[in-house]
Amino acid sequence: MIVVLKHGVSDEKKAQLIAWLQALGLRIHISDGEFQTVLGLIGDTTNVDMDLVESLEIVDSVKRVTEPFKCCNRKFHPDDMIVEIGDVKVGGGNFVMIAGPCSVESEEQIVKVAKAVKAAGAKLMRGGAFKPRTSPYDFAGLKAFGLDLLKIARQETGLPIVTELMNIMDLPLFEDVDVIQVGARNMQNYDLLRELGHLDKPILLKRGLANTLKELLMSAEYIMASGNERVMLCERGIRTFSDYTRNTLDLSAVPMLHQLTHLPVIVDPSHATGIAKLVPPMALAATASGADGLIIEVHNDPMHALCDGAQSLRPEEFTELAEKVRAIREVIA
Repeated sequence: MIVVLKHGVSDEKKAQLIAWLQALGLRIHISDGEFQTVLGLIGDTTNVDMDLVESLEIVDSVKRVTEPFKCCNRKFHPDDMIVEIGDVKVGGGNFVMIAGPCSVESEEQIVKVAKAVKAAGAKLMRGGAFKPRTSPYDFAGLKAFGLDLLKIARQETGLPIVTELMNIMDLPLFEDVDVIQVGARNMQNYDLLRELGHLDKPILLKRGLANTLKELLMSAEYIMASGNERVMLCERGIRTFSDYTRNTLDLSAVPMLHQLTHLPVIVDPSHATGIAKLVPPMALAATASGADGLIIEVHNDPMHALCDGAQSLRPEEFTELAEKVRAIREVIA
């Protein structure tokens, strides 16, 4: 249920209403906009007399929210969420490019790529230290040492780190990571999501291989209901009957998610297509669809990459793409 207050309501009267609602056993999510304040009532609202609340002098309207997700529902929070990562802002008109290799392989590699993507305009650096692989024989990342190399690259460039956490047991290693990524395979790892909800740290939540948008939003709800509202969603392609690309990039998810939620939406065309030549056109299409950012795999030597070289752009290709993305942004802004 949401309660929309009239413009100009005093803080005292607003506090009295909130205290009364909390006494009914409800948690209150407060969204203060420029022209109105929205109170999101979270919990069992069956005992709330809607007519009584709506009759109050300070209340403009009362509506029941039928969707199962509450914290991430745009009805509760009409204004776009802006997630701040140091000096970098994502969402609410702030567009960000995240770039770097699929996996961290060496200090020379990650520092070289980080410097290149920063020069091209990237604001965040991605790199995998812990890698979930389909085959147990494939390179699975440098793990803790890989995190150390990412921190060296951050020190060299100033770019905040985005990297994937696979296991709750490794959470202490991520204390100094700027953005924790939840991969597609872990989107419904609810124990992990609850733990991330106890952090004051941005989370990049990727859509699962065969999950609906409602399921994605319910996973975000797990994080937010536990206290962490700094969530960014990522569309990275879903498994369909396509036989020429790794996955199918669902760009219709971008405007649909913007209708359903106030959370920023990032698009990953690298994992969606699995083919480097397809990454630029899909990145431009994602930008035009209204995405709040892109996460692109970039490697200085894709032919010899230990992971996903086939979908990785070279630094010069990323530079060219970044220029085109900026041109698209100017058109749609």
